[in-house]
Amino acid sequence: MLVLKIEQLRAGVEGKEILKGIDLTLEPGSVHALMGPNGSGKSTLAFSLTGHPRYEVLSGSASLDGEDLLALSPEKRAKLGLFLSFQYPAAIPGVSVANFIRSARQSVHPDDLTPSKFRAMIFEQVDALDMDTAFLSRYVNDGFSGGEKKRLEMLQLAMLSPKYAILDETDSGLDVDALKAVGATVNALRASDRGKATGFLIITHYPRILQYIEPEHVHIMLDGRIVKSGGPELADTIEREGYDKIRDEAGVPVA
Repeated sequence: MLVLKIEQLRAGVEGKEILKGIDLTLEPGSVHALMGPNGSGKSTLAFSLTGHPRYEVLSGSASLDGEDLLALSPEKRAKLGLFLSFQYPAAIPGVSVANFIRSARQSVHPDDLTPSKFRAMIFEQVDALDMDTAFLSRYVNDGFSGGEKKRLEMLQLAMLSPKYAILDETDSGLDVDALKAVGATVNALRASDRGKATGFLIITHYPRILQYIEPEHVHIMLDGRIVKSGGPELADTIEREGYDKIRDEAGVPVA
């Protein structure tokens, strides 16, 4: 079955349990928003799925299109089709953006594009993101502004066309133009040809990014659990009322 399926996932760090039984299923082309205050476990879920060595899966399962995700190294999870957009992307001095993306594309989709087709594709995406072509010769995230880092991640996302993408607080500190660029990339990939559309898990505190990307599903995480799920209207409720009412309904104490 073509889904990213998470069942009763429990995970922690340094002996402390953070995720306390997560159930979630992402379909190709769908957008799920995962919302919650700081410390609720949202980033722990992202890092546990993508194989960060600091995070230990205690029990439960996660599969990508039927394959056991948790049995794979981080590199193999990426090659299988899982993408993570970091809240704070690392700089890689000495490695140009063009070479970095070319190597990543070759790793995930070996020899599917000739050099000329790769060049045409990356220039098309650079133009779509309203980026200067000189950006491609710069070193990865070296001296980049917050908006430039996010545009680079959206360029990577567009060039790799993963099966499933996790965007971890990707709207943090972004201006409206950068948010629009993120939204345009996500909306283009979710609307790809049937069978090739990317499924998204968008992790965020606030519904600001959801003005540009309308999710089918919104989930609220508190204290390591998904305590409420609904449609886009749930994000509007959080915008008006915050998390306190849902916290009270779920019986989750304030940390």
